[in-house]
Amino acid sequence: MQRRSRRRAVNGIVLVNKAPGLTSADVVKQVSKLYNAKKAGHTGTLDPFATGLLPVCLGEATKVSSMLLASDKRYTATLLLGEATDTGDHEGEVIERASVPELTLESVASALARFSGKIMQVPPMYSSLKHEGQSLHVYARQGIEIEREPREVEIRAIELIDFDQNQIRFDVHCSKGTYIRVLGGDIAQSLGTVGHLVALHRTQTGVFHSQMMQPIEEIARYRNTNLLPLDIALTDYQSLYLTSEQKDHLWMGGFLFDVKPSDPEQSCLVRLYDEQQHIFAVGEWQADKQRLKIKRGFNLATPV
Repeated sequence: MQRRSRRRAVNGIVLVNKAPGLTSADVVKQVSKLYNAKKAGHTGTLDPFATGLLPVCLGEATKVSSMLLASDKRYTATLLLGEATDTGDHEGEVIERASVPELTLESVASALARFSGKIMQVPPMYSSLKHEGQSLHVYARQGIEIEREPREVEIRAIELIDFDQNQIRFDVHCSKGTYIRVLGGDIAQSLGTVGHLVALHRTQTGVFHSQMMQPIEEIARYRNTNLLPLDIALTDYQSLYLTSEQKDHLWMGGFLFDVKPSDPEQSCLVRLYDEQQHIFAVGEWQADKQRLKIKRGFNLATPV
């Protein structure tokens, strides 16, 4: 019997251009297998029909996944008008049809503009949100409707790309937790009809953008060059370089008062590097106490 290869400690981030038809979990399994990694996870689910940027964190990089989950996202979406589906995308069953009014550049642009800024969204039933320990989509497939509270999200920018008589393509930059399927349906309603998404492509997650991603086939061919260091996800944070003594003091649970960010009156997260310029932690500067402590440490035997 052939023995399974032993999983190894691989630390880094892989930016996948997800193909349609795959779940985000499918992509994580593929990347984990490619690198034979002990630990892996993604940072923000993409629906199976959706494509585009899906960061996969390996090893110690999974510790920064929550920071990526909290970051803004950007998408290109295609909205088909005249038919609504139970899932809000083309994989669902048609539940309503309506005529489509004549569209003009002014009417479409005006409809999109109504959703700029902070808006309230009701999460869809076909989602991974939990109710009593189960995802909402489990209830949805059983025909059970669960009451959901509206949530505030923010549309930072929304721009029309093009349109025809029954289809609109737009670009949207949004806060975490925004459901583009719900946004698409709401846009259709503001135009006096119904609609659902037929395409959704993510182009940005935080500091990562579409020019950095690769299809899984290319990642398999060039694994080393496609494994990015985990601190690439943290470039929005200031960096502080510490001595060995300072690093050891923090690792032991201590605080530093003599190492400060550029604005010591503002609480913030910072990247902490050792004397070899290797990241070893995300630090938290506490402005009220004027001290620095470790927020999240990384166990990197060798820098990756």
